[in-house]
Amino acid sequence: MPELPEVETVRRGLSPAMEGAVIEKAAINRPDLRWPFPERMAERLTGRRVTALRRRSKYILADLDSGETLLVHLGMSGRMTVSGDPLGQFVHDHPQAQKHDHVVFDMDNGARITFNDPRRFGAMDLLETATADQHKLLAVLGPEPLGNSFHEEHLIAAFKGRNTPVKSALLDQGIIAGLGNIYVCEALFRAGISPKRKAGQIAAQRVSALVPIIKDVLTDAIKAGGSSLKDFRQADGELGYFQHSFDVYGREGEPCRRAGCDGTIGRITQSGRSSFYCGKCQR
Repeated sequence: MPELPEVETVRRGLSPAMEGAVIEKAAINRPDLRWPFPERMAERLTGRRVTALRRRSKYILADLDSGETLLVHLGMSGRMTVSGDPLGQFVHDHPQAQKHDHVVFDMDNGARITFNDPRRFGAMDLLETATADQHKLLAVLGPEPLGNSFHEEHLIAAFKGRNTPVKSALLDQGIIAGLGNIYVCEALFRAGISPKRKAGQIAAQRVSALVPIIKDVLTDAIKAGGSSLKDFRQADGELGYFQHSFDVYGREGEPCRRAGCDGTIGRITQSGRSSFYCGKCQR
């Protein structure tokens, strides 16, 4: 599943082709993805100008001049790619249509946005922009980890009295929006905290230190273009490369990279997900 840095990378790739442009034609090539498309979706999108392209957690949100917002979730294998070359940044020619090109937007600037999703775990919806934050998928989300609302006091309060492992607490989207398994593992390694430690038993000073570490891990990943695990692609079709910089994720049995530590990276399963960590320097 693409995590926040992957989704932000896609948003930034789409922005030059979509923001300020009009959707001249919206082609919806099947009735549903993970759930049915909204009624008259093609009609409601055609002729509308994209006034802003933003992200909330792992969702891309395209605000339209109609007062509606298109919500996009990439799912496990969804890709949004840009063809045409309105700004000299993308593939020049529109590629031949592929089997799993489920949604295609032709923009008035010559760009084409294609949503391809072989496994159909992605999703799209249309919601009123003014009340978008009240949508069932967005209303339950905590603060953005890169925003000002995610700060030391928030995390200390969220962890207080919590008897779940810190790994599970950080994956709780009601505590922090958009954090996923890969970058939680990386953040906990940088912080020297074991994923097994109970969230409510971590000293406030160490919890406070986690906040800038989480921000740094995500910022590093966005700069690198996302993790590129399995199906993820950037909007221009290029793979990201942050996975080459992983300190623990996917490195079971390999030496710990922390200076002065001679430990080995281990893997355990927590809530059905793999946790990678060094049992020697993460406490």
